Amino acid sequence: MRKAGVRVVQVGRAQRPGESFVHPAFLYRGDDEYRAGIVSFVLEGLAAGEPVAVAVPARRLELIRDALGARAAEVRFTDMTAAGRNPGRIIPTVLRAFADAVAGDRRARIVGEPIWPGRTAEEYPACVQHEALINAAFQGRPVTILCPYDARALSAVTLADAHATHPLVVDAGRMAVSRAYDPQGVLERCNLPLPPPPRTVTVRFDAAGLPDTRDTAVHEARSRGMSAARLPDLALVVAELTTNSVVHGGGGGTFRLWAEGGRIVCEVRDSGRLTDPLAGRRPARPEQIGGRGLLLVHRLADLVRTHTGEHGTVTRACLDLR
Repeated sequence: MRKAGVRVVQVGRAQRPGESFVHPAFLYRGDDEYRAGIVSFVLEGLAAGEPVAVAVPARRLELIRDALGARAAEVRFTDMTAAGRNPGRIIPTVLRAFADAVAGDRRARIVGEPIWPGRTAEEYPACVQHEALINAAFQGRPVTILCPYDARALSAVTLADAHATHPLVVDAGRMAVSRAYDPQGVLERCNLPLPPPPRTVTVRFDAAGLPDTRDTAVHEARSRGMSAARLPDLALVVAELTTNSVVHGGGGGTFRLWAEGGRIVCEVRDSGRLTDPLAGRRPARPEQIGGRGLLLVHRLADLVRTHTGEHGTVTRACLDLR
């Protein structure tokens, strides 16, 4: 059986005129096809003098490292199960962090696998949203991001979403333009009301009540078993979300907290409307004053989900107890 490869010339032929960003999904079946496709993609990048990064789950990292041999030293490797545990932090801390460090007009080449068997149903919508947002985050930039999908283990719905979030799809060694590509439609579909919370601690807050809201959150999280090491993270997340509501969400809002599945969930509701889908997903510029709140929330939380509409915005941040 012929092993699948991902060839730069195919990417170029499928690329639309004037576009420098290339974002194919790579549907693979088994370790041999995965290894052949990724290694081909990496080696072609190195041969072209392109900086290359591989961000995939840990077991897959070892597979690629071993296949590359000595050339593995030329590649940046990242365990996506750690760095991408919260899909909302992948663009700023993995993809942009690597691409932004590339000097001049050189093309950066990245393998990023944000969706793997084992992602929970709660995490999945955030993963799909992330894949759709990559296209806006890198529009016009000389970057190629290849996203592998396990076509044997992932559901038909997941594979359909891969076609909807990627302008190009590699399947059985052949690359084609996706006829189902619709990232805006995916973002609208992901922006659904969040499930009702269980019994919660509820606090109405305004600017004067910010310190008390944060202190209440820390006290309640501690009483529900959150470790001392994680409490400062929770305090910062609550402070940033509630302050954001005061500044941008009508002067205040409603804070809720509950424990669920080994996590503390913090929810903030306000009357503001989030109009920038990339808010919190762009790295802060060194000279930037403010605007780091949602970025910090994504960095600290293990999962962040948001729903925004004409009646306001709801943001939920989940933090593991340990």
